[in-house]
Amino acid sequence: MFSAVPRTGYVVFCVILVLTCSLYPVLKTLCVQIHSAVTGSYVAGYHSVLLVNCPTEQTARDIGRSIMEKRLAACVNIFPRTTTICFICIYFLVVIMFKSVILTGTHLCSLRAVHPYDIPEIISFPIDDGSQHYLKWMEDAVTDI
Repeated sequence: MFSAVPRTGYVVFCVILVLTCSLYPVLKTLCVQIHSAVTGSYVAGYHSVLLVNCPTEQTARDIGRSIMEKRLAACVNIFPRTTTICFICIYFLVVIMFKSVILTGTHLCSLRAVHPYDIPEIISFPIDDGSQHYLKWMEDAVTDI
């Protein structure tokens, strides 16, 4: 016959196991942030580079200005007209590169709102490493997201 104490211990163990597994991403991020604060090391992936295609240079300037007014990016680079080959079509586009901290879905929606395309190409790449002084400048230049 089973006693109540081992069964209760088993239930508690299972609940702790399920909570730990479900909270793992949050706990991992928290541990990395604490480690970074204590050691002064860089947290990979906190900053990002976004690439956005635009139909014209004026559209790119308008989008860049809109993002900079909201301080969602530390810097905006607008590259000259490029040729894009997609399936059987050839497009001439202007590429914008934003350097920022990781943007959330809400902030990307504000970027989509000012973009003329129904489905704009917005691609984000995490920055794994870089100049500590530049990354700190980026962090200071962007408002708290």
